[in-house]
Amino acid sequence: MLPLLVASMGLALAFFALLDGWYLLRVPCAALSARLLEPRVLDLLAEQSRAGRVLPSDLDLLFHMNNARYLREADVARITHLIRCGILGALRELGASTVLAASCARYRRALHLFEPFEVRTRLLGWDDRTFYLEARFVSLRSGFVCALLRFRQHVLGTSPERIIQHLCKRRVEPPELPEDLKHWVTYNEVSSQLLRAESGLSKDTKAQ
Repeated sequence: MLPLLVASMGLALAFFALLDGWYLLRVPCAALSARLLEPRVLDLLAEQSRAGRVLPSDLDLLFHMNNARYLREADVARITHLIRCGILGALRELGASTVLAASCARYRRALHLFEPFEVRTRLLGWDDRTFYLEARFVSLRSGFVCALLRFRQHVLGTSPERIIQHLCKRRVEPPELPEDLKHWVTYNEVSSQLLRAESGLSKDTKAQ
């Protein structure tokens, strides 16, 4: 019995020490909860919120929330958002997939130990290849938007337009993107062109 217990503890230690154990457990659990326990969101442009709190494991050397933790929390919130509004289900039904192609973050004010916050995620719009999403980290103590993140969720195997049509059973015109997001989209396009030129690739070569 003791050797089995020691082996189990060793495997658990290796899981968390050598792999990102909490993340590998948390994401499937959050996805299952969004799929089975949380209500479906019919409005594709509706904002969805996930509550969180800054834990000791989230802190950096300055004793506030590590910059990378914002991306992780937003990652979980984005996955559950896409599940609840049906986009991930539609991708599966259409035999397609999606991948994060770009992200950017603005850190406006630090979140401190045990401070409660919400991650408010919404779909901003789409074009012929990409969904654009936003995540806002809002302190529940002050209501201040502490961080603003934007995401370019690239679609493989189909198009955002076909996904929306599959969900809504009709063609839907995408909303106009916010002005600041348009600048970021342009930046990504110019960056891709420069990197393709550096690599000796043609302008027609597709890249995320």
